[in-house]
Amino acid sequence: MSLITESKELLPINIGGEMRLGGGDESATLYPATGEVVARLRAPSLADVDEAIARADQAFRTSGWAQRKPHERAAVLYRVASLIRERAEPLAQRQRLDNGKPITETRNLVASAAGTFQFFASACETLEETITPSRGDFMTMSVYEPMGVVAAITPWNSPIASEAQKVAPALAAGNAVVIKPAEATPLMALELAAICEEAGVPKGLISVLPGRGSVIGDAITKHPLVKRVSFTGGTSTGKHIAHIAADKMMPVSLELGGKSATMVLDDADLDHAVNGVLYGIFSSSGEACIAGSRLFVARKLYGEFMERLATRTAALRVGDPADERTQMGPLITARHRESVERYVELGLSEGANLRTGGVRPQGAVYERGYYYAPTILEGIKNTDQICQQEIFGPVLVAMPFDNEDDLLAQANDSLYALAAGIWTRDYKRAWRIGRAVQAGTVWINTYKQFSISTPFGGWRDSGLGREKGRLGILQYMEQKSLYWGLNEQPLAWAN
Repeated sequence: MSLITESKELLPINIGGEMRLGGGDESATLYPATGEVVARLRAPSLADVDEAIARADQAFRTSGWAQRKPHERAAVLYRVASLIRERAEPLAQRQRLDNGKPITETRNLVASAAGTFQFFASACETLEETITPSRGDFMTMSVYEPMGVVAAITPWNSPIASEAQKVAPALAAGNAVVIKPAEATPLMALELAAICEEAGVPKGLISVLPGRGSVIGDAITKHPLVKRVSFTGGTSTGKHIAHIAADKMMPVSLELGGKSATMVLDDADLDHAVNGVLYGIFSSSGEACIAGSRLFVARKLYGEFMERLATRTAALRVGDPADERTQMGPLITARHRESVERYVELGLSEGANLRTGGVRPQGAVYERGYYYAPTILEGIKNTDQICQQEIFGPVLVAMPFDNEDDLLAQANDSLYALAAGIWTRDYKRAWRIGRAVQAGTVWINTYKQFSISTPFGGWRDSGLGREKGRLGILQYMEQKSLYWGLNEQPLAWAN
């Protein structure tokens, strides 16, 4: 049964803890599998943005949230995790409608969000401040303070999980949070904010301001009361935010694009490697910053490996996100599918061979949705544009390599440096290549596995800073040093 309910009523948004219609342009969120309208809303006006941030600042200063003992804030975050788990299935179904991911994947994303709040609740109540070694007649301490109002700008490909990764540590640190979800997927941020308030987060401490990034995101980032921005999205937007932040002397964390290399060495376990490569690029329909979109295979294995990979790729189940058997759902919008198609055309114009895919699937289930078949291109060079530009879709480029030097030269020849994968039975080779490849995350004999306890981020055009990890909470705090004088006599200089 579809959860979609066509309605002419506009969905209210959260402006400083008040649920009301925004004063900006009207938009609709569409179910990517059918193009049906899931919800309609109005974006906030610029005046709404100012009001939300002012209310967030007031809540930060007057609600007492920042002054609560860490274990008291943690108790609220544990409650958020509990409420997410209690409502896991309706939340997963809601996210399926919001961005078209298969239901098995959205259930995992909801579980991830709950785990993130639980982890940062624990990190909050166990965070230690430091008495530093004495260097004179004084005692020195290093402590941490919340920043104030921080902004979380999140992408459309995994909303509730991405929002939890920013909101949980920001709240744990004692801040107020303004969430700017992607224009195409506003629903999960609104759900999460409501759960946070129900769990005990003071009203006004969280706002949800959906809308165009170039308008709403820009206004939030430039606002003088916003003390930090955490952004996940495209590299060009991330660089724009970095310029604004530089003018404000404001810290940012930027998780941006990727063109991640997956490397199959000549001693790899082919069963594990084939499954891992398939999952790394085609899960989430390739709409993932860490997708293993560049494949390098040892030349002596190349023919056999690619035959197995192409056969398995063509057999992937592309279809209805509500079907538990579906492995790949639709792309997010018709416009994005057209972008993916243009990239495939670009690759073919550069001389690539189409091994499989490269078309829109045919059949009744695909007629209204934004589906695209999983695609493999080969016969190209790593310097070709199709190997250098992020596609953000189910398109894999495959190339052979001759030796480790050749492999590393190609793998590291990219503007991006977000992730990489290595498939080998030799732990010494894995260590050597894992340390030499330039990437923020390296998976060895697995791919696209995540832990909230492990820091995540990229180098170069893949971003700045790190999220996750026990110390991820410190990204949302300012460090302060305290000196306690212990000298018995007044400072001698003034005598």
